Amino acid sequence: MNTLTAEIQDEWISHILPFWANMKDDEQGGYYGELDYSLKLDKTAAKGGIANSRILWSFSAAYRYINSQAYADHAHHSFRFLKEKLLDPEFGGVYWSVDYQGNPLDTRKHIYNQSFAVYSLSEYYRALRNEEALELAKSLFFLIEEKGYDLGINAYKEEFNRSWQEQPNEMLSENNVIASITMNTHIHILEAYTTLYRVWPDSRVRAALENLLHILHDRMFDAKLGRLHVFFDQNWNSLLDLTSYGHDIEASWLIDDAMQGIGSENPDHKKMIIDLAYSVAKSAIQNDGSLANEREKDHLDTTRIWWVQAEAIVGFYNAYQRTNDPLFIDLVTNLWKYTKDHIIDSRPGSEWVWAVKEDGSHDQREIAGAWKCPYHNSRFCLEIMERMNK
Repeated sequence: MNTLTAEIQDEWISHILPFWANMKDDEQGGYYGELDYSLKLDKTAAKGGIANSRILWSFSAAYRYINSQAYADHAHHSFRFLKEKLLDPEFGGVYWSVDYQGNPLDTRKHIYNQSFAVYSLSEYYRALRNEEALELAKSLFFLIEEKGYDLGINAYKEEFNRSWQEQPNEMLSENNVIASITMNTHIHILEAYTTLYRVWPDSRVRAALENLLHILHDRMFDAKLGRLHVFFDQNWNSLLDLTSYGHDIEASWLIDDAMQGIGSENPDHKKMIIDLAYSVAKSAIQNDGSLANEREKDHLDTTRIWWVQAEAIVGFYNAYQRTNDPLFIDLVTNLWKYTKDHIIDSRPGSEWVWAVKEDGSHDQREIAGAWKCPYHNSRFCLEIMERMNK
């Protein structure tokens, strides 16, 4: 594990962070919107709100861990772009995207996007003590609770137009359904509020976290199948027989992190964490040590997606810390070997590939883009280093 941790630290410091530092747009602000698989940079690509927040989180967390001024400078740069270009001065909230010059492009408001802004602003304050960032995080928390939370069904809604009128959830629905409620949005609100609570331990944030933990266990967790349901209608009916292995293993450690953040040791929630980890280990690990993407009914999608491998390493190591079962150490070791050999792109000027197909070829989606940013892989590196240092 010491060797593994040293390799992971080197990957983070020598490869991941320098790659994203080179994506900085000094002329228009923020970070360039796309680098395609052929490593062609598009300086006029749109800049996404989610991507900018994830970059802000990554450099803030890097500064908190390493205390390098270069990382602080990048965190300041991405914070300014969020504040000056992505925040809506009229209706509040964060735009889905702006053009390369920072002009509003897709002005819809998605709760998932707002949660990542809360997450990154909280981490930025945690690392650099910027009071303005904390106040923005608080204001977005209240906005999510006011506009996004539906007390009647005890769920967070998904998508709105610029003026906060609810509309169909196009941006976070997949597999030919339009979902009124998604597991994905709920686990990332949980993650955002956990970080906010670390820097602002307000009773309202704690109450929201406690409620989110109950939603995940009582509404989304299927104890018989050991999974979280993914998509729901507005009456909490599951829309698909779908298991998202990456989200399940990611959720397992995010739930644990939230429990520890508020000092909660609910036995049912602890069992859910462990059951999710064992279920993913049993159902999704491939012969080469990688993790499959998802299963819909009887169809297994074995695509090895970059973020799924990263989150699985954290989730399985968290399960080891909970259980002391050496199975999880073996899974971590094999996943890291697979990631080194197949997911990390050795080409100069690249980072991690999007995915590896069943035949071993690369999915030639972008290397950097609206959804491909230094969050899952940067955070996995940091989580393993911090956990091993403890």
